[in-house]
Amino acid sequence: MLQRPGPARRGHTRPAPRRWFDVPVIHTTDYEIQDEARVRDLVRTHGWATLVSVADDGAPVASHLPVLLEDTPEGEPMSLLTHVGRPDEVLHSLDSGRESLLVVQGPHGYVSPGWYEMTPAVPTWDYLAVHLWCTVELLGPEDTYAVLSDTVDRYESVRPEPVRLPDVEEYAHRIAKGAAGFRLRVVRWQGKAKLSQDKPRAVVERVVTALESDPHYAQPALAAEVRAELARRPADAP
Repeated sequence: MLQRPGPARRGHTRPAPRRWFDVPVIHTTDYEIQDEARVRDLVRTHGWATLVSVADDGAPVASHLPVLLEDTPEGEPMSLLTHVGRPDEVLHSLDSGRESLLVVQGPHGYVSPGWYEMTPAVPTWDYLAVHLWCTVELLGPEDTYAVLSDTVDRYESVRPEPVRLPDVEEYAHRIAKGAAGFRLRVVRWQGKAKLSQDKPRAVVERVVTALESDPHYAQPALAAEVRAELARRPADAP
């Protein structure tokens, strides 16, 4: 049963409650991604993200959106371009000057203890994810249109007959009025790559095989990440 905290003892002060956006979202140092280049690659490859902000009334607001990683000089902070449908930019209070949190989820999937062929064992979830705290710069109509055009090009370029916004320019400009573009400048980031690193080599190889072929829980992209992580392990490590 939950109990309300009693009065603070004399001579002691109870710390103020931590605001939800101050609480660490990645609670341990296990599986941390240390390499910013790896974070950039994750964001570039998996460009569908969740933006979480604090509205003017203090409530959290979340939107799901595509992001484009900008090319920035080496040593410069990351920045991303994105857009939301109006009025999400108002709901997020993006002009408030407060930081927003962007969550990018890479490959992930269930890992069954039945794949380990060892006991005792329990299930887990392998995943890659990065959290980026950002300041926001709202863009004008022409820059917003450029973001939309670049986003279309990013995903259409692999098709044999790609569609471009200039092909439907009048219509695209009209539709673009319903979007708000903005730039996210990354202030700090935290990343995790939990990829069965704590398991023996033989067990990880069985996990990879299952993630490639299991009829219910196959995740080929995650299997490739687990295999790559295993390859980073020293040759003489079990």
